[in-house]
Amino acid sequence: MENAERPVPITPEMLLSRRVDFERRMRRAPPLTVALIAVLAVIFAGEAALGALRSPGAIVAAGALAAPAVAGGEYWRLVSATFLHGSLDHLVSNAIALLILGMICEHAFGRAQFLSLYVLAGVAGSLLSLAASPGPSVGASGAIFGLQGASIVLFRRHRDRLLVRDRRIGVVMLVWAVYTIVAGLMTPYIDNGAHIGGALGGALIARRLHPVVLDPMPPTTAARVRLWLWLVGALLVYTAVGWTLSRVA
Repeated sequence: MENAERPVPITPEMLLSRRVDFERRMRRAPPLTVALIAVLAVIFAGEAALGALRSPGAIVAAGALAAPAVAGGEYWRLVSATFLHGSLDHLVSNAIALLILGMICEHAFGRAQFLSLYVLAGVAGSLLSLAASPGPSVGASGAIFGLQGASIVLFRRHRDRLLVRDRRIGVVMLVWAVYTIVAGLMTPYIDNGAHIGGALGGALIARRLHPVVLDPMPPTTAARVRLWLWLVGALLVYTAVGWTLSRVA
């Protein structure tokens, strides 16, 4: 027994060496995130050109979330409202937050899971928005709060495996969340119900997502993600058709 090797104590340095550097190979301009921002900008330009920002009635006609319209069968508004904005500063603040949180989530989960998370969290935000207020309301912040909720779950669940070098990201996320909630209290068409619903939805969805930054996606998870993509695609097509028919009518 005297010659038995003594166990080697595990040091903090050894634990750090086993962690994945989260920021390694993370793109500063993730393609799907940038594409989403471009889509939001083009749609806002269309809103301004068509006079959708002139009155509550005009923005409802453009596709805003409004309880009477949804109750009348226009369920596509649960999605369309997340692509509209009530003002330029509303769009810019959301675009900045989307770029930051999109860098995190697109890098952590991959494009397919990121897109599913974004759209489904936006719908979750719209649902709670309807319960909290009759509307009208617009904005991508419900979906973006979903990304924030998912980021919190990601870093909390995998804190022993992820190494985050830039701690300022947490401060940026907190400042944006506070700013958006305050703006929701002061700006028409912005609803904090959507923020809370999106954050809760994103946190719940994240528990079913696989962080590809840590491990390759197993086949069973890949099959589930493909199902989510079909659902998201169907939602987007349904929204486009519903919006088009409403404009024709």
